[in-house]
Amino acid sequence: MIRLAWPIVTIQLLQVAYNVADTFWLGRFSADAVGAMSIGFPIIFLLISVAGGFTAAGAILVAQYTGADSEGSAGTVAGQTLGFVTLLALALSALGYLFTGDLLALLPSQADTTAQVIPLAAAYMEVFFLGLPFLFGFFVFSALMRGYGDTQTPMRVMFLSVALNVVLDPILIFGWQAAAIPQLGIRGAALATIISRGAASVLGIYILFFTHKGPDVAISDLRLELEHVTEIVRIGVPSALEQSASAAAMLTLTAMVVTFAPAVVAAYGLGNRLVSVIFLPAMGLGRATNTMVGQNLGADQADRAERAVWIAAKASAGVMVVAAIVAAVFPEPIVGVFMATGTDKAAETVALGSNYLRIRSVEFAFIGVLQVLLGAFRGAGDTKTAMGFSIVALWLGRVPTVAYLALGVITLGPLTIPLLDISLGPLVIQALDMGPEGIWIGMAMGNILGAIAAAAYFTRGTWKSTVIDDTPTATTDGGDQ
Repeated sequence: MIRLAWPIVTIQLLQVAYNVADTFWLGRFSADAVGAMSIGFPIIFLLISVAGGFTAAGAILVAQYTGADSEGSAGTVAGQTLGFVTLLALALSALGYLFTGDLLALLPSQADTTAQVIPLAAAYMEVFFLGLPFLFGFFVFSALMRGYGDTQTPMRVMFLSVALNVVLDPILIFGWQAAAIPQLGIRGAALATIISRGAASVLGIYILFFTHKGPDVAISDLRLELEHVTEIVRIGVPSALEQSASAAAMLTLTAMVVTFAPAVVAAYGLGNRLVSVIFLPAMGLGRATNTMVGQNLGADQADRAERAVWIAAKASAGVMVVAAIVAAVFPEPIVGVFMATGTDKAAETVALGSNYLRIRSVEFAFIGVLQVLLGAFRGAGDTKTAMGFSIVALWLGRVPTVAYLALGVITLGPLTIPLLDISLGPLVIQALDMGPEGIWIGMAMGNILGAIAAAAYFTRGTWKSTVIDDTPTATTDGGDQ
């Protein structure tokens, strides 16, 4: 588990390094640029998540076929996943670019935010959407290699990509007069990410097809076949819905946050970036658990899979408790690194972001447990259960709590039921109106609720079956194969 997990943690750290590098340099460009990225990214993630669910399905199938010693099937499903997700990425890229303005128009906002931040968000999103297909090659490569059990090769590719991004960010954001490169601002941050991720995609695809690492994929495996696509879709749709529900929750939360002052928007985006860094050990152990469970169930070792889950959950919770203590005691120095003294709204953003980090530290141990349990459900191919608990955490625990604590008044409706000719007027709920602190508290509640519910369900043991049914090691009495 440790052998699998540490490169995944490193990959996630490098993954977040893209966003941290953007935040670091944009924080020195302007606080409004940081706020624009925090508005634009949830919309981008909403479209990315659609294809991301099918990438996860490929990883699950590769893990179980690998555990069942079916190398040919693992290679075939890897190629089918790459081909299918590439088509989706092209379609989503076009949709995102064409409807950037319409998507941003759906967000309510304060007058200052609309005038200062929304145009910057549009510029960031347009560049990002144009380059979206270049991102997905690496996403698929990393997921398939993880399912195969090789997490170190994607880590090395990711390191090269992040190094390129770190170099490009300041050059493209601020310009480089000696090389005749103009100042691109927030567009430069998006362009740096696209170029560096595109390089990682090219290298990853080369490794899959032209080296001996990972599943044995052939060019012919890219030709889509109904049988394999159906299997990918069957497992991937719940994962896609889960990720889309998560993205929709982020978008809904962003819609609430942008009704506050620009400094609150910037603090929210900055705080989320920092929390995503702190959560890396939990995410890494969750993805390692995914592979461990998938391969062990594929090899008909259900008890060993369960032991791995409990070990990972305890380790994840322990690490996150340490992270929580550091975040609660030293929030100001951590947040202050990303905002240069003297920039517009810097002091207010640091104060708000520090309070956000301190409050969210309460949930860290719970997110450690939740990530591992979700990884276990996905590794078993039980993506519907993983989707259910993600929805519980976000849509029952987080979104309504943020709305009730942070807003002054919540208006629902009006609702019309045409068949019954009934029209219900708007329902007005008087909320607590706690302002930014209500946002911070509400954000912490979702993962606490989700972890408790997922742990209670996991003990039932109903997840202990595979989703593959065509392996050389299938037996007549060895589970659902």
